[in-house]
Amino acid sequence: MADRAKVDLAPLRAANLPVFFIVGGPGSGKGTQCDLIVKKYGWTHLSSGDLLRAEVQAKTEIGLKSQAIMDKGGLVPNETILDLIKIAMVKAAQGGSKGFLIDGYPREVKQGDQFEHEIQSATLVLYFEASNATLTARLLERGKSSGRSDDNAATIKNRLDTFLKKTQPVVDYYNKRGKLVKIDAERSIDAIFVDVTAVLDKIVGK
Repeated sequence: MADRAKVDLAPLRAANLPVFFIVGGPGSGKGTQCDLIVKKYGWTHLSSGDLLRAEVQAKTEIGLKSQAIMDKGGLVPNETILDLIKIAMVKAAQGGSKGFLIDGYPREVKQGDQFEHEIQSATLVLYFEASNATLTARLLERGKSSGRSDDNAATIKNRLDTFLKKTQPVVDYYNKRGKLVKIDAERSIDAIFVDVTAVLDKIVGK
């Protein structure tokens, strides 16, 4: 997996579009908020996990190599994920996108640094914050109808513990840099989106 994809970032840099990292635990509602943001602002929502799954399903060279690593219990290298994000961002910029929501990335400070070094600086980090109790209740409720095997109490606890352990350093890092905005995700979808648009409107000058 040492080979890096050669990606021409010139179209992306010429477009000079805002980039927002989206952070939030499972059940925080960040996916729902991203959908609303896309509709209002015309931005592109990119999930690192979705990009990788698409490569695996399409059986591309990257997908096959990544699948082989995951089958052995390994982690796909950050450079591979970053290259997939680059490719998707360039394609979206050429298609007229007005900005980016990067979801599920960075999961650690090193990833954020590498993204900013190789691509561009993030405009802001939106952190959808909710208590473990709220996230657990939402996921258990979702599990009643989702059919997802990971929506059970034991797995949820492990997922939340992992999320908090990995994400807290990222939150602290961007907070110190003055780039973090915490959104109270304990409320209704509409109430949360009011706060989100108040933040984003200042950025885009609406």
